[in-house]
Amino acid sequence: MLKKFIIILITSILFIGCKESKVKGLITEKAMVVSAKKEASKVGSDILQKGGNAYDAMIATHFALAVVYPVAGNIGGGGFMVYRDKNGKKGALDFREKAPITAYKDMYLDSLGNVIKNKSVLGAHAVGIPGSVAGVFEVYKKFGSLPFKELIQPAIDLAKNGFTITRKQADDLNNATDRFRKVNNYKTIFDKEWKAGDLLIQNELAKTLERIRDFGKDGFYKGKTADFLVNYISELGGIITHEDLEKYVAIWRKPIEFSYKDYQITSMTLPASGGICLAQILKSIEPFDISKIEHNSTKYIQLLTEAEKRSYADRAHYLGDIDFINVPIDSLTATSYINKRMETFSWDKATPSSEISHGKILGYESDETTHYSIVDQFGNAVSVTTTLNTGYGSKVLVKGAGFFLNNEMDDFSSKPGTPNVYGLVGSKANSIVPEKRMLSSMTPTIVEKDGKLFMVVGTPGGSTIITSVLQNIINVVDYNMGMQEAVNQPRFHHQWLPDVIRMEPHSFSDATKKELEHLGYSILERNSLIIGRVDAILVLPDGKLEGGADPRGDDTAVGF
Repeated sequence: MLKKFIIILITSILFIGCKESKVKGLITEKAMVVSAKKEASKVGSDILQKGGNAYDAMIATHFALAVVYPVAGNIGGGGFMVYRDKNGKKGALDFREKAPITAYKDMYLDSLGNVIKNKSVLGAHAVGIPGSVAGVFEVYKKFGSLPFKELIQPAIDLAKNGFTITRKQADDLNNATDRFRKVNNYKTIFDKEWKAGDLLIQNELAKTLERIRDFGKDGFYKGKTADFLVNYISELGGIITHEDLEKYVAIWRKPIEFSYKDYQITSMTLPASGGICLAQILKSIEPFDISKIEHNSTKYIQLLTEAEKRSYADRAHYLGDIDFINVPIDSLTATSYINKRMETFSWDKATPSSEISHGKILGYESDETTHYSIVDQFGNAVSVTTTLNTGYGSKVLVKGAGFFLNNEMDDFSSKPGTPNVYGLVGSKANSIVPEKRMLSSMTPTIVEKDGKLFMVVGTPGGSTIITSVLQNIINVVDYNMGMQEAVNQPRFHHQWLPDVIRMEPHSFSDATKKELEHLGYSILERNSLIIGRVDAILVLPDGKLEGGADPRGDDTAVGF
């Protein structure tokens, strides 16, 4: 897989600068699903071929990923969806996890006020109330067209009959074995030495999915599945109750909408920080006509880095759950405010993060996530990012029910100014409060041009999600790349703190890195560092669709 990625990457780089993209993804006439796993993309595409719409395919793909991509696909996590219907109407759904009713601000601190290592990351105390199943049923209630049983059955079949795991999946499972053993009080089905080609059968998960098929949302939040979840969390010393599950609701929200050059961009609002940060960064670089700067050159990296630093500093200070705090969204994305933030930028030297605080507002915010993009034959589009937070979430596999639970509680600020697992810091805006949703970096996004659908894009990657989506939009909009070519490009990331530019290894020239260091930037490269796995769809000038499936994973586009 690494060899395949390097070949694609080199091929792609060779043709940068060509007006016509030489690297093509799958091109289809009518409809497409791009996700982290071939099996899930095929399930979604099959639903579309049966006459289902993009929302039906979203539901089918979501459940299939819970089976074939257990590292991040889920029913025990949460996420966000941005949609654009065939008439151009846009909206967003928040099915982010929530803090339990008995959660409290200092629950991860010891008696001296220090953060207890791993308490918010591993085991029962790390788990937020799952939102995925509630989210799926909200989508179905509003937009579903085929019988629900037809949408979930392919996932049930995959769980019962099994599927063949890849080398990458085998490596992921083997790397997590010790943590599975550490947090669970029984031997899970994942506790073995895995190799590529093994068949993974998940009978308990199949039965859980059947309960959801037969009893709807109550098949998860009430009854036998809820009993399994609450009893096991209780056994492990956690605090989730039946009341927590029964009170959970997914919320329809107004997305963040803004323009960049001649494009209209729709992305997720809070508690996802992606839309606000994306708007801030794109508006910060817009005055510079980036298309005249060589792609991935020193100047290009410097400009994006400085814009990212300022946006992530605002993220740390201002952003949180808008149901609990007032966030000045309009002010933070106003052009006048952003221009003022960029006044301290200089081409001559790096602005140290220590000299960048949040901006002043007048009057009065994983790394294993997964994303899928869908366009149907009717013209509807959905962009969905969903996660357990880190790989396999809390590593808690619900005894008797066969699904992993998230560790999203780590996305709260356990202590203001103390970094979480991704190195992100937060303030009291993102402090733990009962039933509050934790801040996220997820950035499911839809781009329009001249009022027509142009691109559906998103990625996993923890704090790097925002910058990965950003770079893919720029690659297509400013550098005329095709979708697969854009996805293949090497990526970099800065998040204010720590003050380093993270780069994919062996992807940027030594001369560029030396020039950046001379300007005062610190570079971090290491082999394990992969920045996002983008799954995207581009509408070509002739109306056909081009998929961009990230070669960094097992990601696959399927359509017709």
